[in-house]
Amino acid sequence: MINFNKKFIAALSLASLTFSTGCNEILDEQPRGIYTPEDFTTERGISQGVTSLYRQLRLLYGNGYWLNANMTGTDEATWAQSADGNFKDLDMSGGAGSINSNTFPTSMVWGSVFPSINTANGIIENGSKAGIAESLISEARFFRSFYYLLLVQTYGGVPLDLGSGELAFNINPKTSSTRNTVSEVYTKAIFPGLVKAIENLPTNPRVTGGVTKNVARLYLSKAYLTYAWWLQNPNNIPTYPETSRTDPDGHNAQWYFQKAYDIAMEGINNPGPYVLMPTYYDINRGDNDRNKECMLYADHTETSAYFNEGVIQASYGDGWSPNNFAAWMLTFNYTNLKSSTTSGTWTNASSVQRAATQSLGRPWTRMAPTIEVIKNTFADKTLDSRYDGTFVTTYRGNWNKEGTGLTNVQTLYNANNLPINPGDAVLSFLNDDSQLPTYPSNAGQSGIGAGTLPGRADWVVAPNGISRIVYPGIWKIGTYRTDNGNGLGFPNPSLTRPFVAAKFSEFYLLAAEAAVKGASGSMSARDLVNVLRARAGKWVWSVSGNAPKIQDNSAAMVAATPSVITIDYILAERSREYFGEGYRWFDLVRTQTWAQKSATYSIGGVNYGNHTPQTVTRNIQNFHYLRPIPQGQLDAMEVSADVKAKYQNPGY
Repeated sequence: MINFNKKFIAALSLASLTFSTGCNEILDEQPRGIYTPEDFTTERGISQGVTSLYRQLRLLYGNGYWLNANMTGTDEATWAQSADGNFKDLDMSGGAGSINSNTFPTSMVWGSVFPSINTANGIIENGSKAGIAESLISEARFFRSFYYLLLVQTYGGVPLDLGSGELAFNINPKTSSTRNTVSEVYTKAIFPGLVKAIENLPTNPRVTGGVTKNVARLYLSKAYLTYAWWLQNPNNIPTYPETSRTDPDGHNAQWYFQKAYDIAMEGINNPGPYVLMPTYYDINRGDNDRNKECMLYADHTETSAYFNEGVIQASYGDGWSPNNFAAWMLTFNYTNLKSSTTSGTWTNASSVQRAATQSLGRPWTRMAPTIEVIKNTFADKTLDSRYDGTFVTTYRGNWNKEGTGLTNVQTLYNANNLPINPGDAVLSFLNDDSQLPTYPSNAGQSGIGAGTLPGRADWVVAPNGISRIVYPGIWKIGTYRTDNGNGLGFPNPSLTRPFVAAKFSEFYLLAAEAAVKGASGSMSARDLVNVLRARAGKWVWSVSGNAPKIQDNSAAMVAATPSVITIDYILAERSREYFGEGYRWFDLVRTQTWAQKSATYSIGGVNYGNHTPQTVTRNIQNFHYLRPIPQGQLDAMEVSADVKAKYQNPGY
């Protein structure tokens, strides 16, 4: 079994933190050599424990393997050319790999959150005796519920007893474990903690990024919604440990769908400090991080390597938590793009160099969007701003930046031997397949196998030509810095942006989903969806055009919304809002549509010049809707083989 005592101490000693008491103050992180259970008898120790719960967010959110676990293998993404087994296992396709108890990305939640759950247990158990205000204790209540919600969605039933009784603080190593049922986890560990957190948390955050009543409402609504689906079980997906799908409190699925709707509407009608940003672009632009739509995030900073928990300047980041490096995974190697310094004679000049800007950053080529997500999910690229505000579809020349060797070169020659200047498009991904580029059979003059269209100076790739090696990158979570000067900046260390875990916009989609499932209230599913669709129609900037674009397509977006909203439509809207943020696997598993949505996908091959879409089939079975219990957990349990076998989820 997990050695909860040692892991609990280790987790806190990595970043034992203290809070300032003033509202909207920044977390004040103070180094500690060791953090022991005795600290839970003191006000200062408990306050530090609360802060460690926030730090825990960095071990998941912003980790590129978190995106891998929750996007690869869904309709949103597949493995890319430089992927290792972690990505191919999650894709479950074409003999490339399969999920098992040794698969790393599926073990991330289990391997990281139990120490924080035990920390929360200690705070809740000892806080009042140490003179801690209930509002601060309720921050721990929130996080315990939050982490149990991640666990139960991922693995099914999980242990509530870490060694000293259910939901009790444990300081003694234990080598055995018993899993509670799904219904017990929800009704004992998730719902009560979130309800009490809503009662006692402040309306405005105590510290920047701190949890509030409305953050707790968001997760209570999501928990009610997810549990309602579990009770209903429309596609007969098995649960584990085996139990009847009845609620201990006697409520049915419809009761919980209604509760999910009601709590989400409370969140909408009592927003506190949170609002919807006026445009989709405003949510995700790097200079607007920590905006009022962002409710919970794993924070990072450009100003201090210590507070960032990672190098922030020229040296390479290690690609590991607690760093933020998620954007690397969805970034192809654009640095192989080539232009020429002379007209007529090709000289292979590197025209798009690695830079610390939101459209570029460090390329790892580990994950690629499927052709279907580009063509179908984001079919509307004209009225709807979300495609433009999510992907990098134009790669622009930056060879003139300091340190490139081409600083004084004003003009290069690109596709069709046409001239380009710094800032011009070197490569563009086309919006549709109405024009068929002429592609080379290999890397060609572009260096990446891109094609040409008559009269265009930019290399081009059509949606059907997207491959595992060349595809639109991710803009919304990309690198952003303020210290680049006239050079390329520092693109190689981890990102210094926060990675957002929760947004105010999700209230609308949670309520809409509950409404589709029969809940009723003041706003219909179509009303709720259209709030976000109207916002998506408002443009202030074109990422692809790198220029202002003042356009309001709200009326047309609303008019295009179907009169009858379905779960499929809700899921498509969720993908348009949250692509690249690690929501997708949870959404498809909750709604029991993973196999339906993700059984096949299309993409080109792993070599430059291979633009022929290949249709790939995934082997998603019902038991895959639960991730395997990690092998390390089973190996650490000092119990009989048959007990270990029963502890593991079926099918693994």
